[in-house]
Amino acid sequence: MKKIVIAPDSFKESLTALEVAEAVKQGFSSVYPDAEYCLVPMADGGEGTVEALVAVTDGKTVHTQVTGPAGTQVEAHYGLLGDGKTAVIEMASASGLHHVAQDDRDPCTATSRGTGELIRHALDAGVRHIIVGLGGSATNDAGMGMLASLGVKFTDAQGNVVADGGAALIDVKHIDASELHPAMAECTFEVACDVDNPLLGERGATAIFGPQKGADKQALATLEKSLTHLADVLVENGFSDQREQQGAGAAGGMGFGMMTFMKATFKPGIEIVVEATNLKEVVKGADLVITGEGRLDSQTIYGKTPIGVAKTAKLYDIPVIGIAGSLSSDVGVVTEHGIDAVFSIMPSVMTLQEAFAGAKDNLIFNAKNIATVMAMKAK
Repeated sequence: MKKIVIAPDSFKESLTALEVAEAVKQGFSSVYPDAEYCLVPMADGGEGTVEALVAVTDGKTVHTQVTGPAGTQVEAHYGLLGDGKTAVIEMASASGLHHVAQDDRDPCTATSRGTGELIRHALDAGVRHIIVGLGGSATNDAGMGMLASLGVKFTDAQGNVVADGGAALIDVKHIDASELHPAMAECTFEVACDVDNPLLGERGATAIFGPQKGADKQALATLEKSLTHLADVLVENGFSDQREQQGAGAAGGMGFGMMTFMKATFKPGIEIVVEATNLKEVVKGADLVITGEGRLDSQTIYGKTPIGVAKTAKLYDIPVIGIAGSLSSDVGVVTEHGIDAVFSIMPSVMTLQEAFAGAKDNLIFNAKNIATVMAMKAK
C-alpha cells in the first residue's frame, strides 16, 4: 500500500472533517507506516464547507460582525482560501436560523443583509471568486437584504427605501442597481446548492421552507404574495425573470436574488468542493481512497460527500472504503454508486452522547482493524 487518500466529511457534533481524516490516518499508519497519506477534508456545500476548504488549501478564517437575521449584530465568518483570491461563505453563518431563538423566528421580518455584508467584506479584501453555500437560513426575502447591503436600492412608490424582510417586498416599486459594489462586475460567484425548488408555488421557497422558519398559514400567504410581487416588479424594471429556474427557491429565495443580480453559477455542493480541493489530481495513483460521514444511508447517494469522493476515485478505478458513525439498514445502495465496502465505528450498543464522546478512539480502532485485514489479505 503506497498511497492512501483520506477524504471524509465531518462527523456532525463530534469530529470535524480534518479530525476524522487524522484519526483514520492514525489507525492505518499503525499497519502501513510507510504509506503516503493524502488528507483531504471534505464537505458538500453545507455546514463545514468553510472549515474543510480552509484546511485543505492552507487558507484562513476571517471573523467579523454583521447584521443578523433579526437585525441585531452577530459574529460571522468566511473562509479565505490559500490562493488569497477565493472566499467561501456559508450563508447560515450570517443569516442562519441558529441566530434566532425558536419562539422569535419570523421570516416576514428576517433579513439576509448580513450575508451581503460578508460578501462586501470579501470584495473589499480583494477577493474576486466567491463560493456561497446556501442552506440553514432564517430568511425569506429573496436575497434582497443581501443585495441592499451591496448597493442595490429597493424603493416604494414614493421613493422611500423599503424595510427589510420578506413581507416588506410587497412595497417595492422601483429597483436601482446603479450603485452596486463596483467589484461585483469583476467577481465570479459559484453557489453550492442541492435543491431544485423554484421561487414560487407549491414547491417554492415559501411553501417548502417557510414553516421551518416560523411562518404560520397567514405568514405563508403574505410571503408568497410578496415574492410574486417582487418577481413581477423586477421584470417591469428590466431584469430577467428567474422565478422558474431550478434553485431559485433555495434559502428563502436567495438563489433567485443571486441568479438575477450576480449571474451566479449553481452546482451541487460536492462538485464545487471536489473542484476546489483539486481532488481529481490528488487521487491519481492512489491504491485506496477512504471517505465517510456521520451516517451512511440511502440518502448518501443524493449529493453527499462520500458518493462525490467515490465517483472521483472511480475515474481511475481506485477502490473506495466508506467509514461512518452508523449505518442504516438500507446502506447497501451506496455500493451501487462507487463505494466498495462500508464500516461502522460503533463497537457496541451505546447512547448517542457516548458515541459522540468516543468517536475519535472508535474511529482509530476501526481504521486499524480495516488496515489489518487488508494487510492479512495481501500476504
